[in-house]
Amino acid sequence: IELMKSIDLKPITSDIEYEKCLSWIDDKLNENVKKDTKEGEVLEVMLLLIKDYEDKNFPIPKVDPIDAIKHKMIEKGYKDKDLMNIIGSKGYISNILNRRKPLTLNIARKLHKELGISAEILLS
Repeated sequence: IELMKSIDLKPITSDIEYEKCLSWIDDKLNENVKKDTKEGEVLEVMLLLIKDYEDKNFPIPKVDPIDAIKHKMIEKGYKDKDLMNIIGSKGYISNILNRRKPLTLNIARKLHKELGISAEILLS
């Protein structure tokens, strides 16, 4: 295909190929390539190849649920006692935050709703 002369559609295996693909994508985005064209389809495939390479080579570390809760509490200015209406007694809250008690599904749901922490993080 004529439009594919400047880039090979194959799995990315090196940082050099990755940089070349990023540059090509940048050029195509600057050209405002339309999604419903052949060139747009190639662009979508290349974005998937880039995502695959990034997932394999630049993994995002998992967030610890308890650390996420503590961070959100600091962000909102909450103290342990502010979670009493969500979790229960101050002692139970302390046990969860100090990892002596598990974070239950019911509590995770409540924290997700009250603190806005992703369910994926709370359940990991």
